[in-house]
Amino acid sequence: MRRRSATPFPLAATTALFALAWAALGYPWLSGQVTIPWDAKAHFQPQLAFLAAALRAGELPLWNPHVFAGTPHVADPQSLVFSLPHLLLAAFGEPTLRAADAAVLGMLFVGGVGLILYFRDRGWHAAGALVAAIAFAYGGSAAWRIQHTGQVISLAWWPLALWAMTRAIDRTSWRYGALTGLFAALMLIGRDQVAWLGVWLLILFAVARWMEAGSFLLGLRFSLPSIFAALGVGLVLAAVPLTLTALLSGVSNRPSIDLLGAERGSLHPASLLTAFVANLYGVSSPFSDHWGPPSPSWGPVDLFLARNMGAIYAGALPIVAILWAGIARGALKSREIRAWLIAFAFLLLYALGRYTLAFAFMFKLLPGADMFRRPADATFHLGTAIAVLGGYCVSRLMNEGLASPTARRFLGTLAAMAGALAAAAAVAVWKDRIALAALPIMIAAVCFGLSGASLLFAERFRNRHPVVPALLLALVLTADLAFNNGPNESTALPPSTYEVLEPKSRNETIALLHRKLGEPKSPDRRDRVELVALGFHWPNASLVHGLDNTLGYNPLRLGLYTAATGAQDHAALPSQKTFAPAMPSYRSPLADMLGLRWIVTGAPIGEIDKNLKPGDLLLVGRTADGFLYENPRALPRVLFAADARPADFDAILKTGRWPAFDPRTTALLSLHDAAAVKPGSGGTARIARYGTNEVVIEAESRAGGVLVLNDMWHPWWAVEIAGEEKPLIRANLLFRAVVLPPGKHTVRFVFRPFRGAWRDLAEKIKGAKG
Repeated sequence: MRRRSATPFPLAATTALFALAWAALGYPWLSGQVTIPWDAKAHFQPQLAFLAAALRAGELPLWNPHVFAGTPHVADPQSLVFSLPHLLLAAFGEPTLRAADAAVLGMLFVGGVGLILYFRDRGWHAAGALVAAIAFAYGGSAAWRIQHTGQVISLAWWPLALWAMTRAIDRTSWRYGALTGLFAALMLIGRDQVAWLGVWLLILFAVARWMEAGSFLLGLRFSLPSIFAALGVGLVLAAVPLTLTALLSGVSNRPSIDLLGAERGSLHPASLLTAFVANLYGVSSPFSDHWGPPSPSWGPVDLFLARNMGAIYAGALPIVAILWAGIARGALKSREIRAWLIAFAFLLLYALGRYTLAFAFMFKLLPGADMFRRPADATFHLGTAIAVLGGYCVSRLMNEGLASPTARRFLGTLAAMAGALAAAAAVAVWKDRIALAALPIMIAAVCFGLSGASLLFAERFRNRHPVVPALLLALVLTADLAFNNGPNESTALPPSTYEVLEPKSRNETIALLHRKLGEPKSPDRRDRVELVALGFHWPNASLVHGLDNTLGYNPLRLGLYTAATGAQDHAALPSQKTFAPAMPSYRSPLADMLGLRWIVTGAPIGEIDKNLKPGDLLLVGRTADGFLYENPRALPRVLFAADARPADFDAILKTGRWPAFDPRTTALLSLHDAAAVKPGSGGTARIARYGTNEVVIEAESRAGGVLVLNDMWHPWWAVEIAGEEKPLIRANLLFRAVVLPPGKHTVRFVFRPFRGAWRDLAEKIKGAKG
């Protein structure tokens, strides 16, 4: 079932050479000269800081009170709560920018080692394994989209899952089956499209492996112990995170993605030229020089992709090896590489999305496809396929057995490379950007020439000095990727850009907010802030500094909160701050009930909220970052309402018409809940303890009433009075509440996501049966 290499496979030496290449290519980040920017810092770095702070406090961050007025953090697929490298870093290290970058790059090293192990087991040459590992770690979307931390981590686990699965099948080993389940679960815990596609690819390779053995059914039969072991371990580890996220998705702002929405995340066919010309469209240049799809220079395409999402360059050497050894000389005709060709075709068709007829069919056929919004995410695995196909072709060159290198085949390979460069030039001429594209095309020609020469040398001297050809190929590919895929605006920025995201930041805006929040206040207050229009990396800074924020940065949010407040994925620009009928302005009952007292803006508040009148908000400070406003009407975090009124929450969400009421004395409840409340004479409440997963309130009243905690309501919260659980009710559209009897009480709100998820899941199963 595998081709034996003509030379021994030096695993230690190959891994050591890969480690040297990995360190050389990663040095700018590992040394701290630059840091992985954009989502890696704006979204994931604050998640890591929050995780570390919670663990130091002896808590697991199941709930997140610091963004969007509170979210079920443990169910968020991008929270890093279940990410093994980040858990280890948060528990035993410091969540610095440099450490976070090292964790991501370290995982790419782990994935590259997985490919080396896979090549060894397949009997392919060590030189090919080295090329594949380097191209995997620093090529394709792994390099150009390295800021998408979660997807990179999911990608990195996949080669290990493939290696373990192949061993489990070849050796009919349940132990390797269990190891497959472990690696697959670690991948699936990422709960992103890269992980989802990884599962389908594992199924594809398992089927192909059984068919290679001569009988699919026989192979399946012998693999049953391995399959059960993999499923058992995988379900134990991944079932809970997957279930939590599935349940959150159902009540989120995007319970599913329709076909048209997903197609807006398609890879434009013109982006395929970046496999041959790294910076063809100016992705690594200043933003004004970017002219590829989608961009104003290219013209309308109705795609929603960042510029780096269309870059798939994995080095010239894998491409030249595929053209020279794979196509011209027949290496890719071998049965042992057929599954990779099928995987490549599947991933290419999926990534192109609306530009092929296949995607609509896949979207309807493959369970779970409607959970993801961007088929272009398939480029992560597409880069792996290019790396492996290129590495395999190098392996065949080093192991001999190919058709002779005739002049006709040589000229055909040159024509293919020239054709790719000519196509790139033609597109540049078409879009009147040849002046910008000329240098990248010439650089690509040089890289093709050097890669082709190194392959010819390696093949010629493979038997005389077997180590020298492998070293030469590694040097050429490393130099190519260092130059073409090295630090650029999309993948590396100065660490000082993100100083505000350091736990010990000296940012004056953060210091001012802490001073304001630290001023003497009544024990029922815990004021919220809002960070808006301050820049891309600001919205989640509240996670780092323990600020309770009404906004944040996350594509997945509670649907109820989004509908009530208008909160969007991001609020980096003034135009990204939107309102809703129930909260049409900062001057609104909902803003007051949220306790939104301090608002920091990067522009004058009147440019963000057109409904404000003079005096609605007070300008109390200015910093280099922006303006600080105070909402003097912001209410305390905890209120004791003596009375309750029935309200139609759906109508309030739709129309924005609030009943005339005072939240300090009256709670709006559903008709059923309001009927259980008897008018009282009011009472007092104070915050005794405010933790990540637990809030303790001390309340006292003569006649009872409704205790309202102005934190986001969610059914996985529970409430206890003197240790006895009571019904948790929803008050004033968004908030948690409980009916209290007369007297003095200690009320404990506690977040129990696992019990709540089990209850929700049972109800869904019961409903499906009914």
